[in-house]
Amino acid sequence: MRISPLHFKAAILVFALFVVTCGQSRGPQQNPAAPVPLRQSPPDPNKFAVIINGASGEAAYATLFAEWTTNLNKTLSTRFGFSPDHIKLLSEKPEGNSLRATAEEVKRTFDALKTDLKPDNVLFLFLIGHGSFDGKESKFNLVGPDLSAVEYNALLTALPTKRIVVLDMSSASGEFIKALSAKGRIVITATRSGQEQNLSRFAGFFVTALNADDADADQDGHISVLEAFSYANRLTAEYYARGGRLATEHALIEDNGDGVGREKAENGEGLLARATYLDSLNYEEAAASAATAKLLRDRTRLEGEIEQLIARKREMSETEYEAALERLFIELAKVNRSIKQAGS
Repeated sequence: MRISPLHFKAAILVFALFVVTCGQSRGPQQNPAAPVPLRQSPPDPNKFAVIINGASGEAAYATLFAEWTTNLNKTLSTRFGFSPDHIKLLSEKPEGNSLRATAEEVKRTFDALKTDLKPDNVLFLFLIGHGSFDGKESKFNLVGPDLSAVEYNALLTALPTKRIVVLDMSSASGEFIKALSAKGRIVITATRSGQEQNLSRFAGFFVTALNADDADADQDGHISVLEAFSYANRLTAEYYARGGRLATEHALIEDNGDGVGREKAENGEGLLARATYLDSLNYEEAAASAATAKLLRDRTRLEGEIEQLIARKREMSETEYEAALERLFIELAKVNRSIKQAGS
């Protein structure tokens, strides 16, 4: 039976609304009224973290950075299964087992990681403090001489593992994405450029996300890197809106190796972060996560094909265009249904 153009357009509109609805369900609060409590992770020998609390410049900033660093360190070890001896802490004023946040200590820490890490381990690097950008070079402020984004990339590239998550939560950090972008690497920055140089509060909200049950958007009892990023991003925006202030920071994520950061998961961005968790998964959960990750990749691929098809509409006959678009929307609906079933 031949579908009239009017009925076809109506059907396409229904499919489009379905796709939009599914996309909106990925937000930071899918069901805030009844969050599933996050599970306590067992110690995981495959996870490592380096936390660098850089030079503060002022007493008020020193207090703020120290609070965020302490809370992050505690959350990683008590809630997310990071063994305390796998967390390397460098700070402006070291206490206990922490080291002084100097360029030399940072280099020594990464030299030690060359021996400690195995290819299948995952490393999280957290930078908390101030950053700088002079128009050419982006740096993270340390005690004494600073290290540039290019130098951090060299330190990371020399490690045996390529499973690396970098969270530069400092001011002016946006330029780090260009230097640190690599296949298999997740890079998050607190700002979208080196020009956003005011104090960044993203780090504090990211730590809040790690301790918030409703940050678990898909309600599977685990927090992915993407979920924590999205939740912290929302809290940051709300902070400025609530105070009637112009936002001076806009966090970015880059995990597909193209060197372009985005403020949300789109255009193939966020797939690796969605399948990378702060906590640990057992075998069954890891298998389910891999299957869901494939479905998510399929969804992104189909969404991209739809966008490309719409852009080529003038080059095609109406019959050919409608048939191709209908096929893609049906495939997308099936994938979205499978994703929904996997999360239920």
